[in-house]
Amino acid sequence: MNGIALAYIGDAVYEVFVRDYLLSLGITKPSQLQKNATRFVSAKAQAAIISAMEETNFLTEDELIYFKRGRNAHSKTTAKNTDVVTYRISTGFEAVFGILHLTHQEERLNKIWEFCLKHIEK
Repeated sequence: MNGIALAYIGDAVYEVFVRDYLLSLGITKPSQLQKNATRFVSAKAQAAIISAMEETNFLTEDELIYFKRGRNAHSKTTAKNTDVVTYRISTGFEAVFGILHLTHQEERLNKIWEFCLKHIEK
């Protein structure tokens, strides 16, 4: 499957993790949900998470392959609030979530989510 398709589903999977987490904190007002979600789902936040994962060698070799597939994919959409490089890195981030979801690797998805959560909340 191509990197854009993996990122498409990965974006949705990651968004569900974020939304579940925010609701578990008791946040229910739409404006607060949106403001808090941006800390997790912005391209800059996702690129920062990937950077932290690379520094700690957190991703497996297979996950790195799918990250690069997403990062290097040519998308017809453009970045709205960030530069092209950051946008491509975030696409790679989402592709990792996508492949793990499609291959039913729920335990690994949860470990990656925990990493994301620790990185964003610190």
